[in-house]
Amino acid sequence: MKPTAVLFDIGNVFVEWDPKYLYQKLIADQDELAAFLDDVVTLEWHSEHDRGRPFAEGVEALSRQFPEYTDLIRLYDTRWRETINGLIPGTVVIMREWLGRGIDVFGLTNFSAEKWPEFRQEFGFTDHFAGVVVSGEEKLIKPDLRIFHTAMSRFSLDPERTVYVDDRRENVLAAEQLDMIGHQFFSPADLRLSLTSLGLLD
Repeated sequence: MKPTAVLFDIGNVFVEWDPKYLYQKLIADQDELAAFLDDVVTLEWHSEHDRGRPFAEGVEALSRQFPEYTDLIRLYDTRWRETINGLIPGTVVIMREWLGRGIDVFGLTNFSAEKWPEFRQEFGFTDHFAGVVVSGEEKLIKPDLRIFHTAMSRFSLDPERTVYVDDRRENVLAAEQLDMIGHQFFSPADLRLSLTSLGLLD
């Protein structure tokens, strides 16, 4: 059966996101930068904001743990926008092609509930989604299967006819556990090639 819906991740699928984009402007020494990103502003710490933790609370807790980096840690909140390097235009083009074919497009993103309104206001492609499940609002993050169930239930998705697109392999595998058609995103060109084989694009 041909897929009838696409469920998209957003970070590193529609926009380039990495804390390094901010901190490489602030820490000149490459060894110190790498250590800071590996040991201080870690993906695990960031993910707690995606799970619903307020930024102020996360910044305060991490600053107590690393007081020598308090000023830099605070900038993760106040200059958070600079962790986004820009739009990935090719993905937006593909999404619009699907919409033109009458294929429903939805979002499932690990994203802070605090930052999501600001992001959505700036990036107009989000208006094309028929609906988005935001982890910070649900207090669940991928690859927890419960947040996939939330998206499927809320949007009335048939998993066997839904393509799931994400840059992180563990999230794709979670979607495939629920019988979705998984695609790990590397580039718009790769996505186009993969989904042409499913009959979704020419």
